[in-house]
Amino acid sequence: MNETRSRTALVTGASTGIGRATALALARAGFDLAITDLDANWLADVAAEAQGRKVVPLVLELRSEDSIERAVTQASDALGAIDLLVNNAGRPLQKPATEVTWAEWNDVIDINLKGSFFISAAFARHCRSHGRGGAVVSLASTHGLTGIAGRSVYGISKGGIIQMTRMLAIEWAPLGIRVNAVAPTTVLTPSREKLLGEPEARARMLARIPLDRFPTMDEIAAAVCYLASDAAASITGQILVLDGGLTAA
Repeated sequence: MNETRSRTALVTGASTGIGRATALALARAGFDLAITDLDANWLADVAAEAQGRKVVPLVLELRSEDSIERAVTQASDALGAIDLLVNNAGRPLQKPATEVTWAEWNDVIDINLKGSFFISAAFARHCRSHGRGGAVVSLASTHGLTGIAGRSVYGISKGGIIQMTRMLAIEWAPLGIRVNAVAPTTVLTPSREKLLGEPEARARMLARIPLDRFPTMDEIAAAVCYLASDAAASITGQILVLDGGLTAA
């Protein structure tokens, strides 16, 4: 990356949880930011907390091709060349496979996989037009690596992210674009607090993790920052698993 200018990142789903933690970690690492969510007003406190960095809140609807193209264009207009895309935005679904509706399937796949693919493609075109490389880091999940009941569609979408990472890494290597993913197990996020606050559910989920702890949002954000850094210059097509040993057991 050119050290004569600030590094820049586009982070999807940045208003809360892992996306918020990642945006703030990147700001601390020296990135100027384009941060997105369905409502730009949700991003005000993130922008305020990223002190000393330029932060551009943008509306992004990953189910809309026009919205994806507009967000990448607006990010480029505001920040210039974009060095990093973080595909964080996603939709969970916990439901038996036999009860999943067509609409629910489409909603999860369109946001988690289809939207991530097409914004990645828009980012690659952006990098090519600026004659420079870049990096894509996507949020996958251990649900895309292992089987678990009641989360089939979500797991399938994250399995797709994992294979997307490998395929795009090979195709875009000649462009100087590195493509990687982070695959955490259950993360301690605000949305998980209620579930993890129930002793039986917490114990059941921890029993699957040999280290007997959930990763934190800051740990996931640090992994993204590492994959975006020059220290990871030779890493592409890889899935960095943060699971306390779950997939090794």
